[in-house]
Amino acid sequence: MSTTESAAQRETAPSSGTAGGARVVGETARRRTFAVISHPDAGKSTLTEALALHAEVIDSAGAVHGKSGRKGVTSDWMEMERARGISVSSAVLQFAYRDCVINLLDTPGHGDFSEDTYRVLAAVDAAVMLLDAAKGLEPQTLKLFDVCRSRGVPIVTFVNKWDRPGREALELLDEVEQTIGLRPMPLTWPLGIAGQFKGLIERTTGEYTAFTRAAGGATKATAQVVDAETIAAQEPEYWQNAQDELGLLDEIGAGFDEEGFRSGKATPVLFGSALSNIGVARLLDSLVDLAPPPAPRPDVKGDDRPLEAPTSGLIFKVQAGMDKAHRDRMAFLRICSGRFERGMVLTHAATGKPFATKYAQSVFGAERRTVEEAFPGDIVGLVNATALRPGDTLYAADPVEFPSIPAFAPEHFAVIRAKDAGKYKQFRKGIEQLGNEAVIQILRSDLRGDQAPVLAAVGPLQFDVVTTRLETEFNAPVTLDRLPYQIARLVDAEAVEKLAGQSECEVLRRDADGEHLALFTNKWRMDIIQRKFPDMRFEAMPAGSSIS
Repeated sequence: MSTTESAAQRETAPSSGTAGGARVVGETARRRTFAVISHPDAGKSTLTEALALHAEVIDSAGAVHGKSGRKGVTSDWMEMERARGISVSSAVLQFAYRDCVINLLDTPGHGDFSEDTYRVLAAVDAAVMLLDAAKGLEPQTLKLFDVCRSRGVPIVTFVNKWDRPGREALELLDEVEQTIGLRPMPLTWPLGIAGQFKGLIERTTGEYTAFTRAAGGATKATAQVVDAETIAAQEPEYWQNAQDELGLLDEIGAGFDEEGFRSGKATPVLFGSALSNIGVARLLDSLVDLAPPPAPRPDVKGDDRPLEAPTSGLIFKVQAGMDKAHRDRMAFLRICSGRFERGMVLTHAATGKPFATKYAQSVFGAERRTVEEAFPGDIVGLVNATALRPGDTLYAADPVEFPSIPAFAPEHFAVIRAKDAGKYKQFRKGIEQLGNEAVIQILRSDLRGDQAPVLAAVGPLQFDVVTTRLETEFNAPVTLDRLPYQIARLVDAEAVEKLAGQSECEVLRRDADGEHLALFTNKWRMDIIQRKFPDMRFEAMPAGSSIS
């Protein structure tokens, strides 16, 4: 029996039999797969690190920019991220906590990388919406929330930086309800105003916990339960204010409603400080207790794929450069159904070709280890997956295809060229790889030639990522010449000839799918050309600005 036949037969048994199907359902119930979303600088990567610390999978928490002498955060593994203090790529941290398997995805906070964030939200079952206590709901948070709402992703809210000066707690809750229509359901309540953080009160029991921050905040804060009489005597004003506020919450019916949470109409709210590791353990427990496990996922026809069906999954991210020693490329597969087993042969839905999973790994930031099996909700890294792109489906036995992940409408364009003609081979290889990873959209035309492709970006920081990676990973320094175009529309092949020679307009072909994009300097020019060719169809792409 061949290795391929052996792997295929091993796969069939776990998911097709009654016992195997029951195990899949049982293991799926233990999975919690969620993302952390926020505006830049709200503390997203710091919270991700703190959650890993409280799950005891790291010994000390890092900090963005190595604050207070601390190491860098685990999820920000790229040199560019550590240098700039921003996340430019999503990261996966998988670990065990209590009786659950946690798949935690840290997303880029900056709007220029909204396509990557959208891909991550296609792979999760819940999200933590992080709010800065001083700033509340910010533009990027609002737009990311819109994506969660459109995808039906339940949200847990964590009000961060309560140990710094900020707004009143009730004011923040009112903003959440009035601005995005989510009914807040506080699970904990702070004692003390923002910047004068004394501790947390558990709403259901009234239990009060005081915290002592560890030096530098790199390890867990010490928690101590204090009886009500003692804290009321120590902090009479703060205690009375907190009791008044809690009484008001009871009057308006702000108790936890599971159905409201699961349906996306309400959000549990917790308070704390990620940098000081205060309130983080309570958040982690809430995610285990409240966040939904993976559910059957609809395919392109709208039919739900049963959890116990043969193995299937969605590629939501492709990333190279994680292992400097090997320079391989990893595709991140969200398992949607069945039991995945390393070595099994899956079918690539886009091409119908077999895909062997010999090199399957679980991921923790840039670290990885071999994974032997996985279940719905798990994130599996497939190494050397050169044929896979974000949005692809892999399946075993029973064919299925999940909805693809759309590319957003680019708003920034630049011609890229190799500085050194002798480095053209490296340049071409790098451009092809970055396009396959969907780091940026690559556009080409016969007029410009392959030596001068056009980069199309949702935000200009994507250009920085491309130039940095080409130089550091491929030893191919480049030059960028910005183009004046601001608007892109999909057009058919017939439009290409008609638009040739039109001023302030250019038609290019997209590498990813061969579609033609018409680029215009502004909306005024596009309207003029559209009136000139009234039968020509201009199709708008999903707007990157919708979550940027």
